[in-house]
Amino acid sequence: MTMMKTARIHEFGDASVIRYDAVPRPRPAFGEVLIRVAATSFNPTEAALRAGMLQAFLPVDLPYTLGWDVAGTVAEIGAGAQGFAAGDRVIGRLDSGGAAEYVRAPVAVLVAAPDAVPLANAAALPLAGLTAWQAVFEHGKVAAGQRVLVNGAGGGIGGFVTQLAKYAGAEVIATASARSAEAVRRQGADRVIDYTAGPVGASLDGLVDTLLNLVPLSPPDAAALAPLVRPGGRIVSIATPVESPADAGVTAMHMVARNDVAQLAALVELVEAGAVAIDISESRPLTDLADVHRLSEAGRTRGKVVIIP
Repeated sequence: MTMMKTARIHEFGDASVIRYDAVPRPRPAFGEVLIRVAATSFNPTEAALRAGMLQAFLPVDLPYTLGWDVAGTVAEIGAGAQGFAAGDRVIGRLDSGGAAEYVRAPVAVLVAAPDAVPLANAAALPLAGLTAWQAVFEHGKVAAGQRVLVNGAGGGIGGFVTQLAKYAGAEVIATASARSAEAVRRQGADRVIDYTAGPVGASLDGLVDTLLNLVPLSPPDAAALAPLVRPGGRIVSIATPVESPADAGVTAMHMVARNDVAQLAALVELVEAGAVAIDISESRPLTDLADVHRLSEAGRTRGKVVIIP
């Protein structure tokens, strides 16, 4: 029996519950392929799952292999799986399993990986890119000539949100700490506000058409952002809901991203065309995954971190 390395949790808790287990290499089921993993990427929401905070609406069975993103090479093709051949480079968003040397995946969630970036780096695209796409285009309805505020542009999703809003033709104002400011400017922000220097509203010259909130906020901080949006504008939050007063004429919503292979393929095309860059802040081995969780929970990560098995 061929074994492989994985990063799994057998119980919920702090980062110390992450274990590096040797398990049998899986075989692809009907409609699936087996992927030799080049990388997964870390998403902060996985730390919440690991801690047991998502069980009410995203229950998982234990032991659970971490890793929602995957980039790799097709190693084996299951019965009924069409569209890919052995050796093809693929990426996709999974329900679990990316933090391993091999993972089985339905072909329905996979697209061809971009050739313009290293395969491991492409693991940063699926979940963060899809979340950004849906926030900007579906829910934010960002269009040319609009003024957009990206709150939390220094994170992994924020980098894609900034680039996609700029690609849509908007004027992009982004909040970020000093350590992330230069990266956010490279991603296309027209102006960067240091949120650690004081209230965002005090530095904002006029109202915005759309607020895209990507960070958890205290109730007072969330309430302070809503008045920055003009009447008729939109608020989209992927973290703490940001409510707007009923008489403000602002549409406010809290979104949860879904898997969408057509959108993922469109993101790959933008990467290939050079319109969207994949900003990797760090590459770490699988055995460092617990440390990455700790650093994220301490607010010490920037952009996307890829995990190499």
